[in-house]
Amino acid sequence: QEQLVESGGGLVQAGDSLTLSCAASGRTFSSYKIAWFRQAPGKEREFVGIITWSGKRIDYADAAKGRFTISRDNTKNTAYLQINNLEPGDTGVYYCAADIRPFLSGVEVRESDFSSWGQGTQVTVSS
Repeated sequence: QEQLVESGGGLVQAGDSLTLSCAASGRTFSSYKIAWFRQAPGKEREFVGIITWSGKRIDYADAAKGRFTISRDNTKNTAYLQINNLEPGDTGVYYCAADIRPFLSGVEVRESDFSSWGQGTQVTVSS
């Protein structure tokens, strides 16, 4: 399993942009699909988006389309989540997750699909 560490969160103003990082410590990062989830205060954790091991396919939850961009750099064992035009509703803890099983297009992404999780990074957006 990969050990994942998120970073890049913080307190930002509405309208700002932020890039979160997900750094992996294992030697097989390039074989893993990576997903981002977030959990708003008082709500369940929700899927944000996913990137395949190669980075050639990226899918987003409907709520994340347009302002969220997922990418990865396998040479740095790091995945990224860029959020533009942040809104107060983006406040929450952001998690990255990894799994070696392939991403199946058209199949709902579930938390149980991922064997490795980071500890999360807090994003707080003030209005």
